[in-house]
Amino acid sequence: MSRTALVTGATAGFGLAVAHRLVRDGWRVIATGRRAGRLDALAREMGDRVLAHALDVTDAAAVAALPGSLPAAWQEVDALINNAGLALGLEPAHKARIEDWDRMVATNVTGLIHVTRALLPGMVARDRGHIVNLSSVAATYPYPGGHIYGASKAFVEQFSLNLRADLIGTNVRVTSIEPGLCGGTEFSGVRFGGDQDRAAKVYEGTEPLTADDIAESIAWVLHLPARMNINRIEMMPTCQASGPLAVKRTA
Repeated sequence: MSRTALVTGATAGFGLAVAHRLVRDGWRVIATGRRAGRLDALAREMGDRVLAHALDVTDAAAVAALPGSLPAAWQEVDALINNAGLALGLEPAHKARIEDWDRMVATNVTGLIHVTRALLPGMVARDRGHIVNLSSVAATYPYPGGHIYGASKAFVEQFSLNLRADLIGTNVRVTSIEPGLCGGTEFSGVRFGGDQDRAAKVYEGTEPLTADDIAESIAWVLHLPARMNINRIEMMPTCQASGPLAVKRTA
């Protein structure tokens, strides 16, 4: 029987790439996100292996109702890809907008834990499943303007490790995926309020990771033997390094 994955934030970027990759690998995918039109387009493109399900992870009531709101044939979720998240602004903490901080926490932290809590009991009851949480190298390496975004991703990393501690003795796996500089997505455009010129400068002279690279890492951990749990994957492009997140730019 084909396995079923639920991907949050599947309308663009990492989530969209993961949805495409898993369908190619034989999975059925419940694609969730706020932009219903994009989800419907994905379902039309990929056929009956994709179920479009509009969902805002910051809507606690909708998330709590998620397991029972899925069609019966789609309710046994084998893999949850907690991808929905965002960064807003790059101003120092004393100049940042508190509304941006609240939105990042609501999506990156509260939304992620609510979706996890909604689907985790079913995985434990079935004694199988895999939760893949999208964190970031910002969870480990600070940078100016990273304040709440980095803190939220550090939460995701630590939450993932603690989940696995709770799940010892079960066949439910948990992995934290922690990418560095990654281009070709809406991430920087969202961070800079739609300023595409400013967003483009982030990647000038670099060869960053791509959404397909992230999808590749997720596909790899999902297809490992059930006895193996990969706790964390931290990755960067070769133009980037830690200490402190140096970026080598070509002329």
